[in-house]
Amino acid sequence: MRKTALVSLSIVLTALNPSPAYTQRADPSATVAAQKEAMKSLALLDGVWRGPAWTLLENGQKQEMIQTERIGPFLDGAIRVVEGRGYDAATGAAAFNAFAVISYDATQKSYALRTYAQGRSGEFKLTPTANGYIWEIPAGPMTIRYTVTIKDGLWNEIGERITPGRDPVRFVELNLNRIGDTDWPAAGVIPRS
Repeated sequence: MRKTALVSLSIVLTALNPSPAYTQRADPSATVAAQKEAMKSLALLDGVWRGPAWTLLENGQKQEMIQTERIGPFLDGAIRVVEGRGYDAATGAAAFNAFAVISYDATQKSYALRTYAQGRSGEFKLTPTANGYIWEIPAGPMTIRYTVTIKDGLWNEIGERITPGRDPVRFVELNLNRIGDTDWPAAGVIPRS
């Protein structure tokens, strides 16, 4: 019993007073600078977007929507934050809502998209292109691929189900116009006093 108490006390003291080697960390400035530099290629996404969209429901019915996107830099430009909302074109009711964070891993030299939508979440590979990006969700033998193209203030996005040996099946399309700038998500920072 006494030995157990001494071991527990030792663990607590170590946690409260870690060694200098444990507490020293490398200067993160080079990593953050690399992240900010990488995020510059996605600055064309920043702003507020709105326009018509459609998606195929599980029953095969096409749902028409008005889709909005707002995107902006956060952590001084080291990441990008995205919110998408879809409104039923007929009723105006909210039909879809998603949130995502785009990040860059300077060590792996790769981009990732962390998404939250419809009760699900996941992290997926994102590949910037000259005028947008592509991201994919592995789904067994199938891949779900989203391709975003931005040109002259217009955002076109298609979602396709890709199965080996078959033609891609388009199940979503967005055609959005850039309607303005946004100070989201960085606006409203809580001051220190």
